[in-house]
Amino acid sequence: MEQEKRRKTDFELPPLVDLFSNEEMRQDAKLPRIREIPLKEIDDFPDHPFKVRDDEDMMQLVESIKEKGVITPVMLRKKEDGRYEMVSGHRRKRAAELAGMETIRSEVVQMDRDEAIILMCDSNLQRSEILPSEKAFAYKMRYEAMKRQIGRPSQDKLVPVGPIYEKGSTRERISNDSGDSQTQIQRYIRLTYLVPELLEMVDERQMKMRPAVELSYLDEDCQRDLVFAIDDNMCTPSHDQAIRMRKYFADGLLNTELINKIMEEDKPNQRDRLIIHNKNVLALIPEEVKPPEREAYVVEALKCYNSFLRTRARGGRDAR
Repeated sequence: MEQEKRRKTDFELPPLVDLFSNEEMRQDAKLPRIREIPLKEIDDFPDHPFKVRDDEDMMQLVESIKEKGVITPVMLRKKEDGRYEMVSGHRRKRAAELAGMETIRSEVVQMDRDEAIILMCDSNLQRSEILPSEKAFAYKMRYEAMKRQIGRPSQDKLVPVGPIYEKGSTRERISNDSGDSQTQIQRYIRLTYLVPELLEMVDERQMKMRPAVELSYLDEDCQRDLVFAIDDNMCTPSHDQAIRMRKYFADGLLNTELINKIMEEDKPNQRDRLIIHNKNVLALIPEEVKPPEREAYVVEALKCYNSFLRTRARGGRDAR
């Protein structure tokens, strides 16, 4: 009897983890974990196209983090050297640094370089305010990453970054995700071929998108000649002028003299327009003064300075 009882109970017990967990809990155990990662072990995403500014919004984020901490974790991927790479959350990381924190709440995910690029671009393109240059380089990075993904076999990943479509061009897929037309996406990508000075003019709304796209087909030497011509004439090229420059360049005829001749043409819509490229001057204009308001700001500043000079001159005469 005792031997029979032993036979009935003589079986191998399952591990304790199986006794006290169900299938859902075991699947959850495979998901990325939220944990505190030292800020000094986190590197920025290579060629990150979105600027992180220490502006008023950043200062508000710093105060929020000081009060409540980082509510939404940043997203990181583990690098081969053991360090971490930021995928999403560059502004939160900067705010945490300014707040004096040593670690930050992070979600560490497993993904390859192209998946990280796509996720980084998608998460940042949701911002309410994005400069044309930021959008341009983000679309270009996303486009190139998706092109590399074409033909790759699908794999199960811990974090989905979007389906790999079998039909439709890469630009069409980006258009469906972003809301920008395929033509507009192509225009944005063309902006990445501009020299920094011309691209900055687009960001500051001194030059519109369509003439900028035409100018992107010029080589670097011609673009830099144009920058000097813009400074000399205090105006940017019209769409028609940009089209002509592109055509002359394609025909091998565009040179410094021709660029200057085109830029010297009278353009009533840009006559007497103030364009400032000197960084020493721009540094004296507060960030909250938007490009369209800079002329009025400079005029008022000059009025105040002239008044100061007259007052000082009168004081000097009175002293004599």
